[in-house]
Formats: sequence, structure tokens, C-alpha cells
Amino acid sequence: MKTQTKLWAVVPAAGSGSRFSKTELKQYQYIQDQTVLEHTVNRLNTLDLAGCVLAIGAQDNFAETLAFQNNDKLHFCLGGAERVHSVLNALIYLSDIAREDDWVLVHDAARPCVTKDCLTQLVQAAEQQNQSAILAIPVRDTLKQVAHQNQIEKTVSRELLWQAQTPQMAKLGILKNAIEKALANHIVITDEASALEYVKEPVQVVQGRSDNIKITYADDLELARLILQSQNLA
Repeated sequence: MKTQTKLWAVVPAAGSGSRFSKTELKQYQYIQDQTVLEHTVNRLNTLDLAGCVLAIGAQDNFAETLAFQNNDKLHFCLGGAERVHSVLNALIYLSDIAREDDWVLVHDAARPCVTKDCLTQLVQAAEQQNQSAILAIPVRDTLKQVAHQNQIEKTVSRELLWQAQTPQMAKLGILKNAIEKALANHIVITDEASALEYVKEPVQVVQGRSDNIKITYADDLELARLILQSQNLA
């Protein structure tokens, strides 16, 4: 009898978030009496997860005190210097408790607004096609290529362009191998899909929603607050 593959989540949460603030971590800002990280992890917990691994900083003694839903399924590991290293550390941690063909969702700590419907659609698409998948949205705006002194060189066609989001989903063994190979060859990895692309692993896009924002700058926090409020009223 074939063993049922499990679904795990990985949340890299060791970043300094220097674009948000030099002194405050964006994942620990509060919205509606919960931190951004709690909102994010609790959204992931709307799925039937086998567990969720948070990769946190060495000096972080706050994350483990938070009241996450499904706390019994939560695991912590040490993050790395960059996001990709935190993800890899979490995958290495998972390798001891999960199977290579289990699915892994990697989701940004500062994306608290992802909806249950988008998460479900992503998981279903990956499982049905047996293929890695990411949430993404088609680029809407006119894009300009700009040279020196802020002068426009040309308009870039947006017809084939999508804006990548998270979660990004792949089999544990495939993703871990892709990241390790890319790092060994000094390839710049901006997200999980870029590592999978490097090893020629096919990745499909699943259309998400524009309200799945990533909190990057301080004013994004207020936008996330408004989005979460509107989602809770819907």
C-alpha cells in the first residue's frame, strides 16, 4: 500500500527586515492583538499540515513564546544569514522527520494576508499535476526599463510576466537538492522557484490574489491591517 504523502510548511523568519526598520522586526509588529508572524502561521494552519517549521534567528527568544494555533505541530530551527539559508536549514531539519516525497510549502513570514482559498488551490494544483507550484499574479501595470538618470529606455511587454508570491510548493527532496546545487554553484536564489528553475525542475504558477502582500516597508503594515480587517468582515 502506498504511503500517503504529508504536507509540511516552512516559514523563514530569521531576517532582519532592514527595509522595514533598523531596529524593529516586521514579523513581530502587532495587528489586531496578534503579531504578523502569528497571523501568517495561523493562515497556513488552515491547511491539514503535518507540521510547520519556523527558522528563527539565534538571538530570537520571542517566537517560541507566541500563541500559535496547532502549537503541537510547530517546530523551530536556526535560521541563516539569508532567506535561502534559512529555508535550507528548515529543509535539513525536516529531512529527519519527513519523507523526501512529502510536500513542502515555503511561505514568507511577512505575508499574513494569504487566503485559505489560495492555499487550497495551490496545494490541489501541485498534487494533481504532481509538479512544483507557486502562487503568482499576472503583472497589471505598464513596465518601463529605465537607464541612468531615471530616463526611460523602453516599455517592457507584460504579456508573459507574472509577479511571484508565496507559498511556493515542492517535494522536500527535490527542493532541498535544488537549493544545495544552486548555492554550491553561487547562483543567486531569490525564491524557491529560482532554485527549481536552475535544476530544470518544472514549476507551474497558480493565480493568487493581489491582497497577498508582503510587508516590506513600514507603510505596508497599515495596508496589511486594512486587508485583514476586510477579509475578516467578508
